Amino acid sequence: MGVETPGSQSSLHRANLERVVRAVRMAGSLTQAEIARSTGLSAATVSNIVRELKDGGTVEVTPTSAGGRRARSVSLSGDAGIVVGVDFGHTHLRVAIGNLAHQVLAEEAEPLDVDASAAQGLDRAEHLVSRLITASGLSQDKVVGVGLGVPAPIDVETGTLGSTAILPGWAGTNPRDDLAQRLGVPVHVDNDANLGALGELVWGSGRGVADLAYIKVADGVGAGLVISGKIYRGPGGTAGEIGHITLDESGPVCRCGNRGCLETFTAARYVLPLLHSSHGADLTVERMVQLAREGDPGCRRVIADVGRHIGSGVANLCNLINPSRMVLGGQLAEAGELVLGPIRESVARYAIPSAAHQLSVMPGALGGRAEVLGALALVLSEMGDSTLLDGALSAGTPALT
Repeated sequence: MGVETPGSQSSLHRANLERVVRAVRMAGSLTQAEIARSTGLSAATVSNIVRELKDGGTVEVTPTSAGGRRARSVSLSGDAGIVVGVDFGHTHLRVAIGNLAHQVLAEEAEPLDVDASAAQGLDRAEHLVSRLITASGLSQDKVVGVGLGVPAPIDVETGTLGSTAILPGWAGTNPRDDLAQRLGVPVHVDNDANLGALGELVWGSGRGVADLAYIKVADGVGAGLVISGKIYRGPGGTAGEIGHITLDESGPVCRCGNRGCLETFTAARYVLPLLHSSHGADLTVERMVQLAREGDPGCRRVIADVGRHIGSGVANLCNLINPSRMVLGGQLAEAGELVLGPIRESVARYAIPSAAHQLSVMPGALGGRAEVLGALALVLSEMGDSTLLDGALSAGTPALT
């Protein structure tokens, strides 16, 4: 193939191919009319490109309907590659395998004390990924990338942990580079809240929304922020640390060293002890939510208080970035209106009226799967399109479009 010069017909064609592949890759599947709208290309150009990509084995085209009319749905070929998601929680490891058409092919979780050792955790991840790929009848050679989630701030440029107070057993490690060396494929890493936001954006309660805040309440409290359809991480990767908004300067000392952070009023480690004398020291968030749904007054009160505190933090987000949707993740979301109602009350009280009026508050649709599906979405968003296009361009001389 000759050298493409900027502005030449061949380079323009290559750019158009990339626009179509990128649109389909990010959406999972699109009709040709939707591709034309999202890329700005003409219907005739899209039709020619889709035919070329189909002949090259890059995309699959299936009959569908849109608006009551027959249409053709375009998705990346199931043979184009597979992506892997790895999610470390404080007490679990979850792995998912998906294809480039946004289909989840396999998924498995197992208990794991992630806090203990980075080496042990990555050993288990490597083993589970290999076992799941083999059990699914897939080939390791088809893996084009891995998304990795950890429950701690991440420097997305270097791949290193931004805090050792949350995962002391991972101090000084670079899980991105370590896992990439083990698996022999590119690894993209982010914190669990950002991946939860990506998961809900692509597969769950955030679909069709360009600006949202995903709030995860577990052992800590974090927010994944989506602005104009993209995760906002900040220059150091620590954007969204909503758990360290100060609610009370005389409040409990937080693990970050400050007093009265939002986390000290909402995270499980601070909330559950409030009920130990009445409900036992073995109470879990899952059990607290179950009891609250059954009418237990103590559990209902604690959950309502947590909701109001979360709402105060969300109100600050409303005033700063004006999201159109807030999605609550983690086990607390199972409480439904018992927690969502108080969140809305605080937002209405503390956010400026215009921002509060535009915000919808809802539970996540993916539950505990949000982060691992977000890890799949991370690979889909970060991978390049050059490899996918090689097959199409080698299938023959393309028609100029």
